[in-house]
Amino acid sequence: MAAPSPGPREALALSPEAGRKAAASSSSRCGLLWRLRDKQTRLGLFEIGPRHELHGLTNMMQAGLWAATQVSIDHPPTGLPTQEDFSEVLTQVHEGFELGTLAGPAFARLRRSLGLAEEDYQAALGPGGPYLQFLSTSKSKAIFFLSHDQRFFLKTQRRREVRVLLAHLPRYVQHLQRHPHSLLARLLGVHSLRVAQGKKKYFIIMQSVFYPASRISERYDIKGCEVSRWVEPAPEGSPLVLVLKDLNFQGKTMNLGPQRSWLLRQMELDTTFLRELRVLDYSLLMAFQHLHDDERGQGSSIIFRVARSVHGAQFPEEPGSQNRRLLPDSPNALHVLDGPEQRYFLGLVDLVTVYGLRKRLEHLWKMLRYPGRTFSTVGPARYARRLCQWVEAHTE
Repeated sequence: MAAPSPGPREALALSPEAGRKAAASSSSRCGLLWRLRDKQTRLGLFEIGPRHELHGLTNMMQAGLWAATQVSIDHPPTGLPTQEDFSEVLTQVHEGFELGTLAGPAFARLRRSLGLAEEDYQAALGPGGPYLQFLSTSKSKAIFFLSHDQRFFLKTQRRREVRVLLAHLPRYVQHLQRHPHSLLARLLGVHSLRVAQGKKKYFIIMQSVFYPASRISERYDIKGCEVSRWVEPAPEGSPLVLVLKDLNFQGKTMNLGPQRSWLLRQMELDTTFLRELRVLDYSLLMAFQHLHDDERGQGSSIIFRVARSVHGAQFPEEPGSQNRRLLPDSPNALHVLDGPEQRYFLGLVDLVTVYGLRKRLEHLWKMLRYPGRTFSTVGPARYARRLCQWVEAHTE
């Protein structure tokens, strides 16, 4: 297959034959094996098998992503980043659908900077096993998926949200270069999917904040306000996985020990960046996992400190721009913070809502509807300040 054109808008390519074969054989590979797999790590998640209403859609996503990643394996971006890396659109034509890859070279560079091998990315998102769906407590109409190993998170997005994300992408990449231990969710890809002559659907891929999930006991989505921020907890003993909200966290704190000062500073740096983009309505995802005795206090040695705290910076930055912490030697370390007794999974997500006319009008309406109460639709500066204050008040 020829390399995609490096033009600023679009490059057309046919899907690799191997991708079609992989998609066709996926049912046989994930039949009995996946039914017999231990479900303990998937409580409350729904495997998208052949009878699931989204099975056809996810099969197309898997075949399309396999082929799209093969392009970056065969033709990895070289040299210095260019503006074309952020504007390229590669459309691959499959049998019955088309998959578009937006800003493919920029995201391939970003994945490489995170130490993520393209072959591993392809294996997790391709036809090797069924995606998982979970029922979100979000009010949006988005559909949420996890890769079969739960390492990657896929979410459908509106077209205007994708436009915002791509417009901010160069500055997002620059922020991660300056702050390699940032709490911002790691975006790994943006794609479109068109079935036959239908309307394009868009989706993003990011590193899951809640990974590995097998020992996580509680999950929260925090916005620092009170209106619509309560979720009815699952009954005791229920296998359902729920992401709770601000009001569910009342009376609780995170005991971070010496890591607290790092977290408060990084929250300030990341929310300042989002405020400059005029973004609001993002969430701080949090999850808890009790540490075993042999996991407490890891990373105190000098060797560990050198090995795990210097990765990430590639370009000179202004003095004081870096804010690094001692990373635990574990999967998904960038979203993990260890306290004395608990491991905390932390990440800022939903970074695509801009404070424009629509949100200004929504703010005025909510002021009338909820007098004296706090709600999510406020100006970017106030939103950032309030979320930082919430973290400061709920950590020790």
